[in-house]
Amino acid sequence: MLISTRGRYALRMLADMAEHQADGYVPLKEIAERQELSEKYLETIVKVLVRDGILTGLRGKGGGYRLSKSPDQFTVGRVLRLTEESLSPVACLESGAAPCAKMAECRTLAMWQGLDRAIYEYLEKYTIADLVRMSEPGDQYVI
Repeated sequence: MLISTRGRYALRMLADMAEHQADGYVPLKEIAERQELSEKYLETIVKVLVRDGILTGLRGKGGGYRLSKSPDQFTVGRVLRLTEESLSPVACLESGAAPCAKMAECRTLAMWQGLDRAIYEYLEKYTIADLVRMSEPGDQYVI
């Protein structure tokens, strides 16, 4: 499993929106500038997030995008499942995969299923709010 730029940028964009949620609707151009990302690329990601109800948009003057709920209501896992084709460690565990002919005697299946569960559970532990808190100044204090 390799998380693409689409998934990584979606998380960066949502964390940025969470940091600026008091500003109301945030123009994509501002997010792109702050995050040093392509506005065009963010537009493709926004479509998926709006369709799933994570973001709401407003056109025209004062328009932009904002989170539809509090940042602690959206897990990293949900965002990555939307933006990535698969988070499964092996093809046979992907959603909609044809049953493997060797599944009954596969000596590694239980291990892959465990890894798949661990990935799911790990990513569900983190929310967009957690990402914002992790990047706040002072969190990197080292003695």
